[in-house]
Amino acid sequence: MRFSEFNTAEFHQFVQNHLEEDPALLLFKYQGKVGFDLKMAVQQIAARQKAAKKLPSWSKNLDLLFPASISVEQSSSEQTASFKSEEQSGNCLIDLTGGFGVDFFHLSQGFEKGIYCEEQSELFEIARHNLSTLHPDKFEFINGDGLDFLRKTELQFDLVYADPARRGSGNQKLYKLQDCEPNVVDAWALLRSKSKKILVKVSPMLDLTQAWNELPEVQKITVVSVRNEVKELLLHWEKAQEGVPRMISVIDLESGLPTFEFAPSAEEQAHSKFTEAGKYLIEPLAGILKAGAFNLFGERFGLKKLATNSHLYTSDAFSTGIPGRIFEVLQEIAPKKQVINSLFPSGKANVICRNYSTGAEELKKKLGVKDGGKDFLIGTKTASGYKVYWCTRTQ
Repeated sequence: MRFSEFNTAEFHQFVQNHLEEDPALLLFKYQGKVGFDLKMAVQQIAARQKAAKKLPSWSKNLDLLFPASISVEQSSSEQTASFKSEEQSGNCLIDLTGGFGVDFFHLSQGFEKGIYCEEQSELFEIARHNLSTLHPDKFEFINGDGLDFLRKTELQFDLVYADPARRGSGNQKLYKLQDCEPNVVDAWALLRSKSKKILVKVSPMLDLTQAWNELPEVQKITVVSVRNEVKELLLHWEKAQEGVPRMISVIDLESGLPTFEFAPSAEEQAHSKFTEAGKYLIEPLAGILKAGAFNLFGERFGLKKLATNSHLYTSDAFSTGIPGRIFEVLQEIAPKKQVINSLFPSGKANVICRNYSTGAEELKKKLGVKDGGKDFLIGTKTASGYKVYWCTRTQ
């Protein structure tokens, strides 16, 4: 890739002038009419449009280049990358799987030096250009296997970071750590010998118990969600913390709700109490459910469950600061279309099903409603059977 072709005033001006337009139409309209690589310019526009929310400052920086869309899709957002960089500092870090470089750049802010490794040549060149533009003379770049470099170098690192590729040769998704590339399970002893800290980003689909089965020395797992959608699992190891009890930390980056931290042993020792729905229904954050704190959540906040597998909790008193969605129960209703028509003449209500006899889409179809408005219909199961509750959101 010859960056001189894309570093002209005409190229940058074209991208800037057409950021809001349809890339396909631009390709048709300007074919043969410009003195630069039109396909590349249109790719930059399309990539920036797709990345506008995920990478807001990068997408606006016309001095940066964007790779094929798959690399952008697989990268962390600026928001989650910034979170990972919190409380990370030292002399030198190495990113074994640099990719587009978003995580690497944010992590590097607390370090004197950073080493970026990436095997894909074109992605490597793009990232090297961008990172050198963002912070000249701070980084070393290795176009090759990060583990191979780690084996050969005599350097010691304050942090080793890896985000193993989670797609196989047939583009199938992989969830076991030892199936991903690089295989951090087999390389664990090497990683430990070269670093004070290890941070591994893994699939949000990975079971936490599976992670600890594969890497039993991991001391902490952080479940990161954004707007109540689990985005990342982070595996932490620190040499100075060897021997400390395992911990799980759950955080949602936009809710403003407190972090939920617990030891797996605390969940094992906790017990749920059960009752019918009271004045409020509480659904824990998705990250808490992902972490499996089904008993501890209710015990910690003085809540009772509706049923073992419903994972909805209830209380007659409203409390702020519970990390979850809180709904006020207006009444239990019969799931019949004529009842719904009388209560919701607009035909709109937000339908949620948790351990109900059908899914939300099927219940919406049965009741003849579409999502919308401020009202909620929550279908679930209690000890006395399947129920539907008319609710409003209070938190």
